[in-house]
Amino acid sequence: MKKVLVIGAGKSGVAAAKLAKRMGNDVALTESKAASQFVDLIAELTELAIDCHFGDNKLELLEHCELIITSPGVPPEAEILINATAKKIEIISELEYASQFIENPIIAITGTNGKTTTTSLIEFVLNNAGKKAIACGNIGIPMSDLVNNVEKETILVVEASSYQLDRIKNFHPEVALILNITPDHLKYHGTMEAYVESKWKITLNQNEKNLLVLNRDDEILWKNILGTNAKIAFVSMSSVDRGIYTRDGIIFINAADKEEVLMPVADLGLPGIHNAYNSMAAALAVRAFELSNEDIRDGLSKFKGVEHRLEFVRSIDGIDFVNDSKATNVNATWYALQAYSAPIVWIAGGRADDNDYSALDAVVDANVKSIIAIGEEADNIFNHFCTAKRCIKVMDLDEALSVALEEAENGDKVVFTPACKSFDMFMNFEHRGEVFKEIVNRI
Repeated sequence: MKKVLVIGAGKSGVAAAKLAKRMGNDVALTESKAASQFVDLIAELTELAIDCHFGDNKLELLEHCELIITSPGVPPEAEILINATAKKIEIISELEYASQFIENPIIAITGTNGKTTTTSLIEFVLNNAGKKAIACGNIGIPMSDLVNNVEKETILVVEASSYQLDRIKNFHPEVALILNITPDHLKYHGTMEAYVESKWKITLNQNEKNLLVLNRDDEILWKNILGTNAKIAFVSMSSVDRGIYTRDGIIFINAADKEEVLMPVADLGLPGIHNAYNSMAAALAVRAFELSNEDIRDGLSKFKGVEHRLEFVRSIDGIDFVNDSKATNVNATWYALQAYSAPIVWIAGGRADDNDYSALDAVVDANVKSIIAIGEEADNIFNHFCTAKRCIKVMDLDEALSVALEEAENGDKVVFTPACKSFDMFMNFEHRGEVFKEIVNRI
């Protein structure tokens, strides 16, 4: 029996605490938020004999502690983690802890953008082809919940954030994907170098029998190629010796020096060049599990996307409304704004993370007819774009959609792709997207 401390009462923290208890440990859970927000959870954990501490992460909890499992949202500069490090207490993520008890094959996906779409896409293609697969990790189902709860042949498709990967030691995916790397979460990681290193930890324990899929066209990723023992395959819009690429609108796979036609880009179920990259990366991942090109084509053409990522909500008077609430950074919004040929009324704003909107200038100039700015970042968005495009500042999403209906015409698209975090007005991007859809559906 170990004395285990779990920090953070989010989904992954609670799942880790329950798993640690099932494994026979003495478990405590601490959360800095007030107990009043977790009344039902406290009752549940107390019944399981998990010691609960809310309102402050007290340093006394480190006494006799042998293992800390930390939730993704706990920053490394948190006092309790600094003290635990000084005491040489082992600190790992929930992903690392759960993987110790998992024998299932793992496909792990990381990247600044596209993780959720690619994770869901891989799960869909595998299941559509008759394999057993389940998406988990950062996508919503903690790996800890799956320990002893899935058949051993089920493939776990794990969305892995930089936070989770930052504290792994033995996590070992058979197939790993790094989709892209752009500046994000730098307040957590401190430097771009540290952020890149956290992403590369996905391949830390891979061997020569394993596969690492990399985006050859991502500038930051390509300039920061770190070590791996895995076989590497590339995704690109130009020909590559090993991997998958496009030529003249056709997707090809180069395997064992043999070029194979996969499918036309136009037949993919998801729009936009970013989703072409996601789809090609998914194709390489599932081929490692012996899917035929025919099965891959079928799955990639049928998959229509995930909630809050370029999600079509409704058409009103010929105007399409699109929910892209998951676009929490500038890079994700760039992909959204270039995905459509129709004129766009863009709703943007929220809480920024040192956003550089100049990266959007060209795509806004080409594709956006007007901009509606909300949230803490409304002034910065307005000031950056107001000399080039019609810009309107509003108080909230209700007003934003009222103005959008006035701005848009038949054939236009109203795209809610915030380029910002949600925490100024909403609990998370899911809550923000649900509110957007609720307003659109009651117009």
